[in-house]
Amino acid sequence: MPETPSASPLRPALFLDRDGVLNEDRGYVSRWEDFHWIAGAREAVAAFNRAGWLVIVVTNQSGVGRGFYSEADMHVLHARMAEDLAKAGGHIDAFYHAPQHPDAPLDAYRHPDPPDRKPNPGMILRALGEWPIDKAASLLIGDKPSDLEAALRAGVRGVLFEGGNLAEFLKNEALLPIASPPA
Repeated sequence: MPETPSASPLRPALFLDRDGVLNEDRGYVSRWEDFHWIAGAREAVAAFNRAGWLVIVVTNQSGVGRGFYSEADMHVLHARMAEDLAKAGGHIDAFYHAPQHPDAPLDAYRHPDPPDRKPNPGMILRALGEWPIDKAASLLIGDKPSDLEAALRAGVRGVLFEGGNLAEFLKNEALLPIASPPA
């Protein structure tokens, strides 16, 4: 079960973009029926969980701001992701999302330069403030330059994932933890 933020010792965090890193990016994925895990994504999350890392999703969700689906729809999808991930022995500690967009037709989501929308670092900075994260030991995996820019601006190492099997990619890059945390 994911823990809640507390005054516990600092831990590294694995920040993950969602579409293109955890799931296939098929454009504005908002329903479980349209969701397909990236090969190795569940295994990678579980490996970081076992190693004692926090796992935090930071995802632009302009489909909400554009009126393609609601925040409630997105939360339902994230809950289904969490259920399915638990079957693989993994969990996500927190989901952060940025529904704002400069061109959003919905007033509530229109912002000229949304602070949370990557490449801005807002989601990462909020997580750093809300969780006991060792920033220097943390890592962001993204599939776009904007993900890496957000990581850089937040002071977190960013790595570009260009597709394939996520667990194999992280293993080949010597980034997949193999040891469990000390008892």
